[in-house]
This record gives sequence, C-alpha cells and structure tokens, in this order.
Amino acid sequence: MSSRCASWRVDQPKIGGSVCPHCGSTVTCKNGTYLRRPWSLDGKLEVRVQRHKCRECGRTYSEKSHLLVRGSWYTREVHRFTIDHWQHVGSSYRRTAELVRSLLGRQERWLFWRPLDEAPQGKQCHFGASTVHRWLDGAGRRAAKRIRGQLEGVATSGQMGTDGLWARLRGKGKRVVLLLSDSVTGVVWPPVVVKGEESRSAWWSMFQRAHEAGLDLDALRGVTSDGAQGLLGCVRDRLRWVNHQRCVWHLWPMFHREITRRGDMAAEGLTGKAAKAKCEEVCHELIVLVQEMVNAASLQQAETALTKMMAHPLGKKLARKLGKPLNAAVVHLLKYNQGLIRVSPEWCWRDFRLRLSHGRNHGSEQRLERAALLWAIYRNFTPAQWRSERKRYYRRPGLSPLEAAGAEPGDVCYLDALAI
Repeated sequence: MSSRCASWRVDQPKIGGSVCPHCGSTVTCKNGTYLRRPWSLDGKLEVRVQRHKCRECGRTYSEKSHLLVRGSWYTREVHRFTIDHWQHVGSSYRRTAELVRSLLGRQERWLFWRPLDEAPQGKQCHFGASTVHRWLDGAGRRAAKRIRGQLEGVATSGQMGTDGLWARLRGKGKRVVLLLSDSVTGVVWPPVVVKGEESRSAWWSMFQRAHEAGLDLDALRGVTSDGAQGLLGCVRDRLRWVNHQRCVWHLWPMFHREITRRGDMAAEGLTGKAAKAKCEEVCHELIVLVQEMVNAASLQQAETALTKMMAHPLGKKLARKLGKPLNAAVVHLLKYNQGLIRVSPEWCWRDFRLRLSHGRNHGSEQRLERAALLWAIYRNFTPAQWRSERKRYYRRPGLSPLEAAGAEPGDVCYLDALAI
C-alpha cells in the first residue's frame, strides 16, 4: 500500500490467545470452548471458539477470528457481501436481503436458479431488510469517524465541480446533500447534508468538510455549479481567488428564453406563416451565434464569436443582456482554470439515487449524511470500467478516482478502508 494512501488503514483483529487483551500478560492457559453457529455464504457453520484465562489478572477472554463478527449471527463475508451488493448493484434493502437470504439458506430464489435442488429441511435463514439497513448505517458511522484527514495527501487539481441533491425524508422533511468533486481526477470529498442551498453558510460548511478531510482551500482555482446564489455569495466572501464557472447545461434555458424574445420582436408587424418564418429565422441565427461562443475551444474563438454577435442587428442587445452568463460560461478556457469542467457533476448522483430512494429510507438527516459519506468512499475506491459504451464514455477507464489522483490504494478496497 502506498504511503500516500496511508490514511486508509486496515484495522483487522489479531488471531491468537497467547496475549491477554486486558493486561497484556503472556502467562495464559486454555479455559474451555464454546460453539457458534453463524450463517456464511456456504450455509450454516459450526465454529468452536477457544477461551483462555490470564493467570496474572484472572480474567477470561476468547480468541478473535477474521471469520467471525462479535455478536452477529452472520460471518464477516456475509457483512461484506451485503454492503457491497447494496452499494455496487444499486438495489433496495428488501431485495438485497432477499438475495442474501436465498444464498445463505439455499432457499427461495435459489430454487429458481437450481430447480433440481430440494428445498432445505432444516432451519431456514430469516435475514431481513432491517439488518441490511442496520449494517449500512453502521458502515456510515465508521465513515463519519474517518472524515478527519480522510484524503490528506491526495493530489488535487484545484478545479472543482459542485452540485446539490434534494432528498425527501420521512415526515415530509427535505434536505440537500452538497457534493464537491475534483474535475480532473473525479475524487469526491466527503459530502454534507444541509437544510437548503440558498444560504452561504450551507455551502461554506461543504468547503469546511472538504478542508477537514484534507483539501487545501488555498489551492482552489475554480468551481463549477448550476448558479446557486448561496454558492456565489460564499465564493465572493470567503474564496475570492476562486473563479466561478456556470454550468452550460443550466444556462441554455435562459438563453432560449432571451433568443425567443428577440425572435418575437423581429416578427412584430407580421402575421401568420410570415411571422413564424421570420421568428424561426432570427432564432436560428442567434442560437448559432451563442453556440459558437459557448462551445468555443479557446478564448480567441470566444472573442471572435462575441464580435460576430455584436455585429448582428439583434445580437448586440442580446450580448448585453446575457453578458454575465456568457462570461461565466467560458471561465474554463482561462489558463488559470485549465481542467475545469463546463457542467456541474450531476452524473455523480445517478448511482447514488439508485440506492437512496430519494432519502425516504434513511428517515433522518443524520442517517442520510452517513449514507452519503459511505457512498463517497465507495465511489473513490471503485474503478471505472475499461469498455466504453455507445452513449457513455469513461475519461479514466479502469482507474478509480484515487488512482487517478496518484494515491494508489493497491489491494485495499473500500470495505477494508472501513474495517468491515
């Protein structure tokens, strides 16, 4: 494991009974055994656990094993499989529990897959959705304890993208999950849950959370968002050296409204098909001019497109009306902001929503935040697939965000990082 990723420490219990965990003495002796019958992916097991007694302090203790989880009816591999299935496949608690239950007890759906097998005659597995929820929330608690210094030493480009996801909780409550992602490497910094995205303090808490995890705020250069006023005020007040890029996808509805208005003005005095044709002609011309500027590959091309727009009879007023949004749409062309994305990272929520169910399953703000923190760690460790698809292209095929940032996790997965 690389030293740059030393914060992802694997906390595994030690196996053996020669050292007393209470006083540290090595003068111990065996003191009987007891039997445990946990469920595993191979079915129900019988594991005999050795007990020991310390001759120094007189206390007894049991040997620890990587296989068993203290106080659980299921082995560690079942815990890891369940959490990974829910995170990676994107299923509901109920369906995840049904699949795990079928595998453990060779029952229910197992008989669909292997119709020639006989139904189990002994004790059946009763693994439930509430257990999945409890394990995932426990993993989220571990993720919350690992926020401080979580990504310390991980390289950052200074170019960030941010977005918020509204989630509806039980009791008709609403909260927003605020996300900060590196535009170049794709590393997701620990999210934060707030009541709304209108206030500057809400967005500042997002940057503070990232700073707590190891982000150097002085190294930031640019941030892309959908134009939330709270973020704009936060950047102006506290991050004055950071340039703000407006999401192009969110700007186009405003562009279309203004262009349609100019087309209606050009068609004044005309009626019927003539008015419609004139409006469409002017709108097409203005759309082409705006596209040339917004989609420019360099600042020189953007300035040339702006000059052409100013030369158009209706383009001059349009350029004055859309001056600030147009300037905010080409910030990524600046040398200072090389690598900054043009659109807000809404695609990050696609996988998150498959599991979130819009927050209703989490019930409270704290559970929602723990689920977001767990998902962020999962995403940073999970590599993109090698093969591109017809409608999806992967910028870093086969690499996880941590690998793209140079912090090689090696054989450590997100389950190991959380000591599950």
